[in-house]
Amino acid sequence: MWFVDRAEINVKAGDGGRGCSSLAQPPYTRYPYPDGGDGGDGGHVIVHADPNIATLLDFHFRHEFKAGRGGHGGSNQKTGKRGEDLLIHVPVGTVIHDVGTGLILRDLARADEDVIIAHGGRGGLGNATAPEALPGIVGEQRQVVLELKLIADVGIIGVPNAGKSSLLSRISTAHPKIAAYPFTTRYPVLGVVKVEGRGSCVACDIPGLIEGAHEGKGLGIQFLRHIERTRLLVHVIDMAAVDGRDPIEAYHQVNHELAAYSDALTTRPQLIVANKMDLPQAHESLPRFEAAVQQKVWPISCATNAGITALMHAIWEQLHAPVIDVSETEQNTS
Repeated sequence: MWFVDRAEINVKAGDGGRGCSSLAQPPYTRYPYPDGGDGGDGGHVIVHADPNIATLLDFHFRHEFKAGRGGHGGSNQKTGKRGEDLLIHVPVGTVIHDVGTGLILRDLARADEDVIIAHGGRGGLGNATAPEALPGIVGEQRQVVLELKLIADVGIIGVPNAGKSSLLSRISTAHPKIAAYPFTTRYPVLGVVKVEGRGSCVACDIPGLIEGAHEGKGLGIQFLRHIERTRLLVHVIDMAAVDGRDPIEAYHQVNHELAAYSDALTTRPQLIVANKMDLPQAHESLPRFEAAVQQKVWPISCATNAGITALMHAIWEQLHAPVIDVSETEQNTS
């Protein structure tokens, strides 16, 4: 299945029905009188956040969407039928942008949330209501961009071939493709992480970030948006430098790309994971790496499962750590 996380579509709400121009003259009446009914309102275009949909794949093949138009009014003050609404189903986490204004119409971050993105036109008045029958109002038309941002608690990041997919397969129910070459992961993969005795959370494996990812190099720029909603980043480092990339250089490179993409990502809590500790080169590199980053490092081996349980508990504790309000702390100390 293709993973499509961006699509551009055109939507058109239904036009209002035409009001009726009609005269009635029942028996025993001397003069006819207007009895034309109003036209029906046009249908709306509604976008619905459907938890059963994972990608925007459907919009890769279909780009035009139109709601039903309102029925015309009839004689004897009959009102036209209202146009049928068009319901468009998208994944939870879809952001809707208006191409014309550049504004965000809605961020559908909750399941079963709805938003009207194009309102149907009102039906025209019949001559029973107005001095003369009126045409219906044209329904709204918009060009919108649908952009999916996956909703996950944890984002797994790192350079290509660091072991991100291997880690996700060890800690969750997901089964991403794993191979010994870069860019094995070509789209984000979600997995449910169950921590024994505590609960569960959702982790997302992001395709490897290379230098210049924020400028469009590699695959990273296409998927960096998916870690904007995460509460915690798990930064996987190939401590054995199997691909010849120095661990310290790889660590700083990824963080540089995050900062270049979004300032908000620089303040996101991050667990540093030293992978491939089953190899002797990793044991040689770890002390130098810890001295350079001066932060706690979680050594693991996806090949032997060493350190995985401790890391899962650390992820859970970080996700549920109390948030300290810095402003309140400063007020209390002053």
